[in-house]
Amino acid sequence: MRAEVRQVADAVYLVHGSNTNWVILTDGGAATLVDTGYPGDRGLVLDSLEQVGSSAKAVTAVLLTHAHNDHLGSAEYLHSAHGTPVYAHEAEVPHARREFLQQVTLGDVLRNAWRPGVLPWAVHTIRSGGMEQHPVAAAEAFPAGDGPLDLPGRPVPVHTPGHTGGHCVFHLPDSGIVISGDALVSGHPTSRIKGPQLLPGMFHHERERAVASLDVLEALDADTLLPGHGPLHTGPIREAARRAREHTL
Repeated sequence: MRAEVRQVADAVYLVHGSNTNWVILTDGGAATLVDTGYPGDRGLVLDSLEQVGSSAKAVTAVLLTHAHNDHLGSAEYLHSAHGTPVYAHEAEVPHARREFLQQVTLGDVLRNAWRPGVLPWAVHTIRSGGMEQHPVAAAEAFPAGDGPLDLPGRPVPVHTPGHTGGHCVFHLPDSGIVISGDALVSGHPTSRIKGPQLLPGMFHHERERAVASLDVLEALDADTLLPGHGPLHTGPIREAARRAREHTL
């Protein structure tokens, strides 16, 4: 099975996995991998790297928007197999290490099982290893500083808490791109909304903070959104954030 890889800018690729997206930023053969899908997406992750002219051993670093199982999936594998450093916001590092867990519970899913799409999503999650735990014991905080990271793509981390306490998006100012993780998505199997939106409430650790983080996204100068779920979205990010806020009212 081949990964669905889309080049969205020079050296920037959006990859659609099984219900979750990740992003590859390249510099020659070297790459920054932003998120890694479900544990069951590992083959797709490796294939997507090959498709863009890179490889697992050429990944300079894994960056996590957050440490949910459908984004953390292959991070520990890449670290163990290739020594790849795994970076997250300092508030997300203990979450990646599984010192605690801020994730939708089985009880939450059962209480929402009547909603359209929830049961098929849950079955897919189980089949993709989404109930497994793959902690990244060696997860590290981003290097100090407010500027771009010294990695392929030179992404700028921007803290957007709410979905989890240490959730971050990554801004690519030169390309006008925001890699938004789950702070702002454009679709989800459990949502009937099309276009920019927040995930349904059961997925957020602190929903009010997730809504407040839309203000942070609204301030970013970008016109292309690479979300953790759903298709690529084009148009001013400030408008996407406003549309998402309208859906929460």
